[in-house]
Amino acid sequence: MKRAIIFANGKMVEAPDVVKDIQPDDVLIAADGGSHLCNELGLTPEVVIGDFDSLDEDELAIYRDKGIEIIRHPRDKDQTDLELAIALAAKRGSGEVYVIGALGNRWDMSISNILLMALPAFSSLKIHVVEGRQEFFILRSGEQATLDGSPGESISLMPLTGDARGITTEGLEYPLNNESLHFGSSRGVSNRFLEKHAQIFVKEGILLCILNRGREW
Repeated sequence: MKRAIIFANGKMVEAPDVVKDIQPDDVLIAADGGSHLCNELGLTPEVVIGDFDSLDEDELAIYRDKGIEIIRHPRDKDQTDLELAIALAAKRGSGEVYVIGALGNRWDMSISNILLMALPAFSSLKIHVVEGRQEFFILRSGEQATLDGSPGESISLMPLTGDARGITTEGLEYPLNNESLHFGSSRGVSNRFLEKHAQIFVKEGILLCILNRGREW
């Protein structure tokens, strides 16, 4: 499956593992000021997209000189730069998207970036928002995930867009057996791996899954 690695204009406290495992055929996309993260990591994006309120013309000129594709959008637009970048990845054939730098000091932007995963237009994509050892992804109605982890590592399950029903889990300390998680409830927070693998299935609804790797909680 073709992958896109998207760099958003947020903070990166710790580089996620996917940065260490970039493949030659991965597509690297910088969403506006996310190009600064690329520079910090010593990476060169194939495309820089956005309204460029976080980049000056001198920086854009340098990217053009390097042969990097520049896609400019007007500042008065209905989508964030990250949404435009994900849409571009989908348009160019990526089936799996990793987003780096989606979180930061502005909670409105951070929450919006996470909720983009649930946008119906992106339902064909497997989107992962990664920050250090944390990974966010969603499961939609009828979907199942098999996860690799270590005993003691934490995973939280949070319903979006209303209650999530028919949830069944295996390999977690607090199992669910065809049960519901109610929107706004904290019941699904901080479950833990019992084994090296876990499975999650949701029959109805959208389930936000947050993995916390590499430590016990």
